[in-house]
Amino acid sequence: MRVATWNVNSVRARAGRVVDWLVREDVDVLAMQEIKCKPEQFPHEQFEAAGYELATHGLNQWNGVAFASRLPIEDVVTSFDGMPGFAKGQEGSDLPQEARAMGITVAGLRLWSLYVPNGRALDDPHYDYKLDWLATLAAETRGWLTQHPDQPLALMGDWNIAPTDADNGDPTVLPGVSTHISAPERAAFDEFLSLGLSDVVRQYQPEGFTYWDYKQLRFPRNEGMRIDFILGSRPFADLVTHGSIHRNERKGDAPSDHVPVLVDLDLSLNGPGEDEDRPMIFG
Repeated sequence: MRVATWNVNSVRARAGRVVDWLVREDVDVLAMQEIKCKPEQFPHEQFEAAGYELATHGLNQWNGVAFASRLPIEDVVTSFDGMPGFAKGQEGSDLPQEARAMGITVAGLRLWSLYVPNGRALDDPHYDYKLDWLATLAAETRGWLTQHPDQPLALMGDWNIAPTDADNGDPTVLPGVSTHISAPERAAFDEFLSLGLSDVVRQYQPEGFTYWDYKQLRFPRNEGMRIDFILGSRPFADLVTHGSIHRNERKGDAPSDHVPVLVDLDLSLNGPGEDEDRPMIFG
């Protein structure tokens, strides 16, 4: 089974190349971020013609997450418990939620497509929102792992964090000045690892970026960042047989500024999806 994540940066602009990649790479499940459209605007026909079922969540022309799967999608949720909201210039605990999270179950795997807030600047309210969002997600993850320790779980998507210095090759992203590499952001990312999740691609591809800014020839100069990850629980990691970053998808006509990250799974190692009594994780 092949599972991938990709910040497509507007699915309506790139549906053709996304579907082409799915078919060419024989991908079973794709988590997408930044679809930038409402569900009724999503280009369903192209995905469905290629044999993919869809689950989409978008509220406007910003953000948005989705899944495309050749296997049945179950237990869809569009937020996690306590997920913070955000509205520019507003404060409080009852702010509108953005379309940044979707959880599904496929073949016994609990998968999440996550578009972590950018943060914008170290002194911007969006930065505090980002840290709060990650802290709440970590608390929920701890609960999921405790309640369902045997179910494979993967948190996939654009984390907007380069967790090590080697993951940042952009000369304009500087310590003490820029988001994505600050100590609090890296500590927030590390919290998921302390819970028992692991970067299931790193051992197979220890080097390489997943994002390059469109400006200043960042891609030809390979001045990118590694900010897209698949973090898996131990039961999920035990199924992984290979992982890869598909750098070539940054080339060609009208690419996204991110590229796909993919893992191969051997479901025969524990047979997820065969036990109808297996517990499910709900947001």
